Amino acid sequence: MTRVPLPLRLFALVACADLLAVLLDTRLHAWPAHAACKALLLPLLAWYAVRAGAPRPLLAALAAGWLGDLLLLSPADPAFLAGMAAFAAGHVCYLVTFLRHGATPRAQPVRLGGGVLVLAAVLLVLWPGLPAGLRLPMAAYSVLLTATALAAQRCGARAAAGGALFLVSDLLIALGAADLPRPAPADFWVMLTYALAQYLLVTGLLRRQPLTSGPAVAAR
Repeated sequence: MTRVPLPLRLFALVACADLLAVLLDTRLHAWPAHAACKALLLPLLAWYAVRAGAPRPLLAALAAGWLGDLLLLSPADPAFLAGMAAFAAGHVCYLVTFLRHGATPRAQPVRLGGGVLVLAAVLLVLWPGLPAGLRLPMAAYSVLLTATALAAQRCGARAAAGGALFLVSDLLIALGAADLPRPAPADFWVMLTYALAQYLLVTGLLRRQPLTSGPAVAAR
C-alpha cells in the first residue's frame, strides 16, 4: 500500500478542520479558525509539489492561489477584485503547466464547443445580477477558468475532475456575487469543492508521470 506523503496528510487534516469551522461559524464564531486553516491549505500543497519536483509554473499557480485566498478573506469589493486577479494569474500558470506537461490531445471540437456553450450560458444567467464593476472582470476570469478546466483534461481524469470542481466552486462564489440562490450552507460547498479542486489538479499532474528523479520518488 502506497504511503500518503506527510504534506498531503496535513492538507487533508487542515481541509477537514476548515470545513468544520465553516459549519460551526454561525453558532460558535469559528471564522478565525477558517481564516487560519484556509491560509495553510495551498502552502501544504506547495510543500508536496516542491518535494515532488513540480515545474515552476505549477508552484507559481499555487502561490497566486494562496494570495487570492488571503485577499478573499476580506468582504471588501477591492479585495474581491484583487483576489480575482490573483486567481486569474494562477489559472494562467495552470494553463502553462498543463500545456507543457500534458499529453497532446486529439482535436475535440465537441468538448471545446460544449465548454464555450456552458460558459456563455453561465454568463447570461449571472450578468443581470452582477454589479456593473464586476461584469467584465468576471467575464474575463470565467474565460480563463474554463480554459484551465479544458486544459486540465490533458493530464488525465484526476486533473480533469479538479478543473471541473474549480468551475463549480467559483460558480458558487459568482452566484453569491450576483445575489442568486445557492445551496446551503454555501461557504461549506465553496470550500469543499475548492480544496478538492486544488488537490486534484496538483496531484493529477504530479502523479501522472514523474517530472524529475529523486525528490519525486521520495515524496511518494
